[in-house]
Amino acid sequence: MAVKIRLKRMGQKKAPFYRVIVADSRSPRDGKFIAEIGTYDPTQEPSAFNVDAEAAKKWLADGAQPTETINRLFKKAGIVK
Repeated sequence: MAVKIRLKRMGQKKAPFYRVIVADSRSPRDGKFIAEIGTYDPTQEPSAFNVDAEAAKKWLADGAQPTETINRLFKKAGIVK
């Protein structure tokens, strides 16, 4: 089973809010997920990114693949080098 760390879109039209989730790569964007490890709110100035760093590192060590967006956010937060 290929596991990905990705964003799940929440919020209203034109006001996105995202949850950082760990999910099977075959499941839909807003579908079933394994774990929720954080949130991302791009509407705030500056963007608010909160994530459980220990859980993220655990999932990365177990082989979960972050998406491009999550990888950028993790680099910004100092979780991934």
